[in-house]
Amino acid sequence: MALPNQETINDLLVRNIPRELVMGLEEAKLVGAQRAFAAARGMDDGHLPSVVGQLRHFHMNESFHRALAVADASPSPLRGNQIATGRSGIFTLARFNTKYGVWSSGRRSETRRQMSLVNAAIEPLVQPGLFSGYVEPSQAVVFVVACFAGSLHSQPDTPVSIEIAVPDRHMQGWLFREPIDAFIKRYDQQSTAGQDDLAVPKLKKNIGKQQDKDGTGS
Repeated sequence: MALPNQETINDLLVRNIPRELVMGLEEAKLVGAQRAFAAARGMDDGHLPSVVGQLRHFHMNESFHRALAVADASPSPLRGNQIATGRSGIFTLARFNTKYGVWSSGRRSETRRQMSLVNAAIEPLVQPGLFSGYVEPSQAVVFVVACFAGSLHSQPDTPVSIEIAVPDRHMQGWLFREPIDAFIKRYDQQSTAGQDDLAVPKLKKNIGKQQDKDGTGS
């Protein structure tokens, strides 16, 4: 059993999800969004937002699935409107799109709400006062979220932000949420910390003899 203050959710993420996979999923979201908007061109303005929204789902689902497959992250089969998911370490990886600054749409999916229930096991990492202890779980859920501008007149072909987000068990709040470009830097921070931990001081050869000569020996 570990104490909550010895672990953070971002530690779990970095330890379980390779940097290359995170970067691949970010690229997948960008590519899928661009393909969706390109495919919607020429449609009437009256229903263009709806068309773009639908095409974003399918194109981004496909590109997300492809990135999971490339990383051997156990992608689920693509079937209709089902959410594409993968697995890396203890984390199930899934995705959704939302309006920038408004994340309530993420909770509309019953599937996503059911998936998030397993995150009860990692809530002690941010709410330690409610629990007496913490044991690392065998499963948890993280979402890659593409945030789009609220209008197709502003940056219609790419997300304003792509974030990595870990919901609480009820998907009412976020245990961890950060733009991917900022999150990627955590891998370098962990690597630097690991190097510091492995540093072992070495005594110079003949230092004892030198001390005797200098009169500093005991």
